Amino acid sequence: MNLKIRLIFGIFCCLLVFNLPAQRVRWANKVISVSSEYSDPLLGLEFRSLHILGKPSKYPTFSNSPSAWQSLTPDNPAGEYIIVSFDSLSSVKQVAIFENYGAGSIVRVDGLDENNKLILLKEFSPGYALKSAQITSIKLPTATVPLRAIKISMNSERIKGYSQIDAIGISDSDVPVEESLKLNKDANAYSFKENLGKEINSLYNEICPVISPDGKKLYFTRWKHPSNMGKNKNQDIWVSNWQADTKSWSKAELFPEPINNDENNAVCGISPNGKTMLLNNVYRNDGQMEKGVSMSFLLRTGDWSFPKALKILNFKNKSEFSEYSLAPNGKILVMTTEMKDSFGGKDIYVSFWKNDDSWTEPRNIGQVVNTGESESTPFIAPDGVTMYFSSSGHVGYGNNDIFLTRRLDDTWLNWSEPENLGPIVNTVQWDGYFSVAAQGDYAYFSSVENSLGAEDIYRIKIPEKAKPLTLIQMAGQVLNQDSQETVAARILVKSVAGTDSLWIDYDPYLGDYSFMWPAKKAFTMQVVKDGYICRVEKFDYSSERNFKSILRNLLIIPIQLNKQFQIPNINFDQSKAELISSSYEELDKIVKILKDNTSFKILLEGHTDNQGDWNENMKLSLERVENVKAYIVSKGISANRVRVKGWGGTKPMASNMSEERRKLNRRVEFTLQGD
Repeated sequence: MNLKIRLIFGIFCCLLVFNLPAQRVRWANKVISVSSEYSDPLLGLEFRSLHILGKPSKYPTFSNSPSAWQSLTPDNPAGEYIIVSFDSLSSVKQVAIFENYGAGSIVRVDGLDENNKLILLKEFSPGYALKSAQITSIKLPTATVPLRAIKISMNSERIKGYSQIDAIGISDSDVPVEESLKLNKDANAYSFKENLGKEINSLYNEICPVISPDGKKLYFTRWKHPSNMGKNKNQDIWVSNWQADTKSWSKAELFPEPINNDENNAVCGISPNGKTMLLNNVYRNDGQMEKGVSMSFLLRTGDWSFPKALKILNFKNKSEFSEYSLAPNGKILVMTTEMKDSFGGKDIYVSFWKNDDSWTEPRNIGQVVNTGESESTPFIAPDGVTMYFSSSGHVGYGNNDIFLTRRLDDTWLNWSEPENLGPIVNTVQWDGYFSVAAQGDYAYFSSVENSLGAEDIYRIKIPEKAKPLTLIQMAGQVLNQDSQETVAARILVKSVAGTDSLWIDYDPYLGDYSFMWPAKKAFTMQVVKDGYICRVEKFDYSSERNFKSILRNLLIIPIQLNKQFQIPNINFDQSKAELISSSYEELDKIVKILKDNTSFKILLEGHTDNQGDWNENMKLSLERVENVKAYIVSKGISANRVRVKGWGGTKPMASNMSEERRKLNRRVEFTLQGD
């Protein structure tokens, strides 16, 4: 089996391992009742009963963990219990209890049927635990009646100190529950990793790789390197360029001031056009740093601006560290921080940009992703849907593993169940900082396994299962249609079916506009510029399966008096005069022109094709422009400023010999006029 096939097979198997249908394992999904749960005013939600829900967090390596249920006190003479339910009634042949720490306190386990009647499943004698942490299994000779819940009763005095339960799974199969959690093994996994070599890595720590969306620049952080700034040689940003002719990375260079200073510096992300940089920490004018996040912008001179702090409402972080990632649209900020509602340690939160140039209060993205352990190094892929992050709170290979999750809707609060990226990426040690380019071909990450010194930066070829969505890159210029000169403007990109949108500021002095968009999502583009008429263009690349770069110049028309323009995207049903709602957006642009230029008047002229009765077509064309006028007047424009004419089919702009050509004749045109 060649290297490429083995790589794809290895990760693909790992990503499927949690979904083996033969196991039919159900995990507790609701706490019905609990005797007590540990709480501490200085902590978040660590050790609470909610952590018993879902799959185990620390398997196969057990340890004392905040991601498990723990009673309020370690040795309660009255005993402890917890009752959990499952997503549906189910016959049970086995129960698996993941005693994460202090195993041996369980006295009995009961099932609850649909009438809440207790059915004894097993009683436990003192000393049943073979280890301080284990999977305690109950295997029944025959399946029970359908059960809705499980009750676990404990004598906490049997074992000195706290006892923890991480998860409860049930199955109607003879296959051991733990089999459903087995991770793929590969003795040759390291051979698939490509160390980026001495041009990037050194004897010192190389961490936090961020690949630019176009794949041409690699930013990363070095710590304690002799060439770093300041006497303490704190973390500094370095950059390397991809050399297409040699298919290699150039020797890394230290990034200049003001992005680097004597304090700790790190790049968190780069905008799709490469002109905005997201940076860890807040830069003060005196050279000192504070907790938070900043942005720097590429200037016309080619230099980077002094980093500007992002103002995040009620942002607080009890942790010493925090990481950030910016969505491609520049309006969604994902971060790790520890707050009051954190499930444990640092959680992943999301904040939304507001029109006043501030950001909303961070919201926890939920327990599907966040655990009682700390989550770290989130990276939103250029598709704006896929997120990679590091955690020790999901089933993994070692200290911290890298996982993949995908956004399920536009709220940014609903995510798919995290998938372990497998042994080709993850090791028994700490793994994190996973970054991918828009092409979705390679991933970059940090690891200490077999490094040149401390942590090094590696890359791997990504299999299809772990790739972000296929992207389209649009680039080009905004041009005056008459003079063909470039024009500074704003570009609005909007999803046809969803609410995703993106604003792009186009400055001719900084080169082409550029953005990336998921191929499977149709979108529209509209240039917004005072004094110009701008069309809305629709694009659909849903048939594309690979990354595609498209050069597309956008034309805008300067507003001129006494010149006739066609109103694009004005739609009527066949032989009907009523406006279709999809026309409103285009008409709103005309309303804005009239509001911005109060001395202007407008002439609306309606046309049809030549099919049908001549008189009826004349009447229909007039009715249509009367309805257009009514809409414009309803938006606050005086009726005295709007004149209408109907021409029927007397002024065709194309042949009426085919339906395709006749469509061009069914149109509305307008002319702006002075006093």
